[in-house]
Amino acid sequence: MNREEVFNFSAGPSVLPQSVLERAAAEMLNYKGTGMSVMEMSHRSAPFQEIFDTAKASLKELLAVPDSHEILLLQGGATLQFAAIPMNLLAGGTADYAVTGRFSAKAAAEAKKYGTVRIAYDGAASGFDRIPKQDELALSDDAEYFYYCANNTIYGTEWHYVPETACPLVCDMSSDILTRRVDFSKYALVYAGAQKNMAPAGLTVVIVERSLAGHALPCTPEIMDYATMIRTDSMLNTPPCWCIYMLSLVLDWVRENGGVEAMGERARERAALLYEVLDESRLFRGRARAEDRSFMNVTFSTGDPETDARFAAGAAARGFVSVKGHKTAGGMRASLYNAMPLAGAAKLAEYMREFEREHV
Repeated sequence: MNREEVFNFSAGPSVLPQSVLERAAAEMLNYKGTGMSVMEMSHRSAPFQEIFDTAKASLKELLAVPDSHEILLLQGGATLQFAAIPMNLLAGGTADYAVTGRFSAKAAAEAKKYGTVRIAYDGAASGFDRIPKQDELALSDDAEYFYYCANNTIYGTEWHYVPETACPLVCDMSSDILTRRVDFSKYALVYAGAQKNMAPAGLTVVIVERSLAGHALPCTPEIMDYATMIRTDSMLNTPPCWCIYMLSLVLDWVRENGGVEAMGERARERAALLYEVLDESRLFRGRARAEDRSFMNVTFSTGDPETDARFAAGAAARGFVSVKGHKTAGGMRASLYNAMPLAGAAKLAEYMREFEREHV
């Protein structure tokens, strides 16, 4: 198959805008007359410094990041942040964690090594099929921060409100960043793995309130100390140069296509096409409760593993890549990140209806 015949529904690494890939390809061997690829140039060089500064400035503009917060361009993914956050912000104290899926559960388990973790909510009993309401959160009076994952890629749920807490918020926004406005004044820290809505895998964006840095545990590795990374402008070591370059191109694309608000509107439009099928279907059933459905990851199944497998195989044959659900959840999952064209969601919805006609 060629690219025009494939719609990539992978949960990450995910689809990138075609125009971004074309621009990167055109600049691959000779970036702006330097005679070098971005992958070859020194991270201390003037051309790369310009790329780096542009990427940070674009993030600050598009996300409306206030001056009180620092943007860090790091490595290690969400998994590194599971430890870095409590090492820097918990300092042996107490934090509240809402466990609404696999990754927030992993984050809570990691944080317990560095302080006291209280589980404000645990959705395991219901199969992580919903997001807690505000009055369901068991909040501590002495918490240093409240941690939650804004969108759960495996189970297809998303927080459609910002929790109200007495302490600062910490949030994993890996899969829905750049799809809605965020009031960063409410957050101690927001982080996001780039491989869903921003860039190829290998880059992690961390947006941290500067005043909260500088209190890391003595055992904190230098590369995980936010104060150090702020002081060195994310360049204590060699940063993920190519990913930062790609981030800059993607942010240009977001700006050219209407900004964060437009990305959010398109996300809702794509998701609505699939949820309409699920709401009308006699064969498919959605995993997430309707009021908590994700606009990024639509999860569903037929209730029969063999039928699910036939659906996934048929989808792959039609060029719908990575529709099979995560191994811990089964069923199917269609990830609809910013670069997914509306036509991809429309064609998948059409196939779902076709499959149902043949199996009901």
